[in-house]
Amino acid sequence: MTFEGTPASARAERPGGAGLMAGRTVSRVGYGAMQLDRLRDDRDAAVALLRHAFDLGVDHVDTAQFYGDGFVNDVIREALRPGDDVLVVSKVGAVSDPGGPIPLRLAQRPHELRASVEANLAALRLERIEVMNLRRVDAGITVPVPDDQIVDLDDQLAEMTALRDEGKIGAIGLSSVTLDVLRRALPAGIVCVQNVHSLVARDDEDLLRFCTDEQIAWVPYFPLGGALPGLAKVTDEPAVLAAAQHLGRTPAQVALAWLLHRAPNVLLIPGTADPGHLEANVAAGSITLDEETLASLDAVPARPFTVPQH
Repeated sequence: MTFEGTPASARAERPGGAGLMAGRTVSRVGYGAMQLDRLRDDRDAAVALLRHAFDLGVDHVDTAQFYGDGFVNDVIREALRPGDDVLVVSKVGAVSDPGGPIPLRLAQRPHELRASVEANLAALRLERIEVMNLRRVDAGITVPVPDDQIVDLDDQLAEMTALRDEGKIGAIGLSSVTLDVLRRALPAGIVCVQNVHSLVARDDEDLLRFCTDEQIAWVPYFPLGGALPGLAKVTDEPAVLAAAQHLGRTPAQVALAWLLHRAPNVLLIPGTADPGHLEANVAAGSITLDEETLASLDAVPARPFTVPQH
């Protein structure tokens, strides 16, 4: 089965309703493209999956050149068609390191940010990327930070602003930051924040409230938890399992719906390499949680990240 060729005008309504990103209206349920790398051995399936997402109404895709060492951006370039009207959001601050102890290393210095923007533009064959997130290392879960990668925020924002002035990026976002860092960055015109956030990871509630007040899109990653060892899984929580049974939905759908209920500026980017899971994620945008269910979910305690013992 293929999913190519559906014009934008014939697609489904926006999953999750309409949200705002950089002044543009997008679906509140988008797609996080990192998982496309799992389809590396079946490129046609990867392209078809992304086309299916577009057909389902998804018009906000989150990516990075370091996802799959460039494979993911290659798939996005191939999948996009004239008239799709899809907002592609990428990020800089790290690069692929296939031969390293982990396949990723930081690239935080201004000239590295510029090089990463250029690499994204070349891979996606775009003249401008509408939103470019600066992946910092101030908060959440990150890779080790060498001394030469401790870079002042102002120096980074000066480079990002220059790239925006040159028309190579349209707007600036931040990822893995604290509230203090966001406050410092506000004069640069920040349009979105990506931090770890889920039902069981709620350290950034104050940051979410601030983003809501400032009309900055809040785009949580690891929305289901469990992405790394030591990170609790939302779908293991009894309250989530009970709500799923009550609603006739999956635990993952309940977890995503809970995030959408948090605030109107929440935009989701769940990722998957499975068409069925993609459809379920999109369908989560139509779930209404009643007050009793919301209260039971809100009562779930946050689960601190625990470093696995070796």
